[in-house]
Amino acid sequence: MAPLPLAAERLAAWSTALAWAELPEDQRALVGLRVLDTVGLILAGLETEAARAVLALADRQGGNPESALYRTGLRRPAALAALAQGTIAHCRDFDDTFLESVVHPGSTVIAAALAVGEAVAAPDEEIVLAIAIGYEAAARLGAVAGRRLHARGFHATSVIGPLAAALTAARLYRLSAAATADALGLAASMAGGLMAFVDDGAWSKWLHVGWSAHGGILAAQLAQQGFRGPRGVFDGRHNLFAAFLGERVPEAEALDADLGRRWQGAGAHFKYYPCAHVIQPYLDAALGLRARHAIAPDAIRRVSCAIAPWAVPIVCEPRAPKLAPETDLDAIASLPYQVAAALIDGRVDLETLGPRARTRAAVRALAERVEHRADPALGQGFDGTLVLTLHDGTIHQATVTAAPPDVAKLRAKFHANAGRALDAATVAATEEAILAGASPRFGRLTEILG
Repeated sequence: MAPLPLAAERLAAWSTALAWAELPEDQRALVGLRVLDTVGLILAGLETEAARAVLALADRQGGNPESALYRTGLRRPAALAALAQGTIAHCRDFDDTFLESVVHPGSTVIAAALAVGEAVAAPDEEIVLAIAIGYEAAARLGAVAGRRLHARGFHATSVIGPLAAALTAARLYRLSAAATADALGLAASMAGGLMAFVDDGAWSKWLHVGWSAHGGILAAQLAQQGFRGPRGVFDGRHNLFAAFLGERVPEAEALDADLGRRWQGAGAHFKYYPCAHVIQPYLDAALGLRARHAIAPDAIRRVSCAIAPWAVPIVCEPRAPKLAPETDLDAIASLPYQVAAALIDGRVDLETLGPRARTRAAVRALAERVEHRADPALGQGFDGTLVLTLHDGTIHQATVTAAPPDVAKLRAKFHANAGRALDAATVAATEEAILAGASPRFGRLTEILG
């Protein structure tokens, strides 16, 4: 009797066989929004020092002119283009997130899909399918690990990302199911990435995402050449989850449960503010209360935030650097700073991360009045409770939970981000290429942005 297929083989068989007609219409529309979001993030990220560094590397590396690096005039091998643009897309921490695993899928999967899709001149429908496949892989693999990767000091995106990118790239390279399983096996050996950046604001966090896209593409390219990868990387004796979590994870055996019927990839939450994703509900709450009650910052005596215990060491502690963030990465991961800025400015955007905004005395003074309280009942979804106590004793409270994607907010976010690099006409043309009509026209992106 032949052995039953392993989880990697089952995922590979599904991803290679998936047809356009099997992808629900709502999933197709969601892919368009995710591409719009990611392209906007790449354009906004171009102004950063990290972007300049990774683009300088790409310039020096050279190679076959397969894929465009937007707004640079450069064309580079697909894997190198994905390394650069994946890193740049994540370097403002403004990209989508799976809440249960804290995996950022878009900057990895979409960077890989756009680079490989251009390199092989893939039809637009194939690029959409490849992105949907990558998101589904990221969702399901991330859900198996949950938040335990972060708890053990690993950046979850850089563990899960190479595998999602490998499936994405394998689909676009039209690999067989067997070769796709090899690509998954090889990508698992490219997984890694430490949370060490939280101590000093280093840029390794952003590199992890680009490296994931890069590694996934390389894994698919090697498999395309017949390079064998291990098949038991999810459920074998030396599998990915056992290695990174230090324990056997039986849930990995059900990775493909309801695959193609229940689309877990749709669960990645968009960000409307450049912040650690756990902060977003508190910004929604603070901005909503400020607008609803016309609250002046000087009237606030105390701000109390109930927050999930697992998020406390990420965005609340140690407290001193959270109150006076020295870098944009520090600001991104500071609950008191971001809430204070929201209450004073009535907005949180990329300007909030800059040195001039971070050093304002009024913001730092209000940040000191932002307190947190660990609440074990929170953190199962996109949730948070914020209480404003005013000097006159008035109390205002707001609780925020998950909501469907806000298309108007996403379009506004894209216009704000893309407008940092493009004129209004080019922003509109880019948006139209991605969202207009029955299907996107990804080939136009290179014409417009290349």
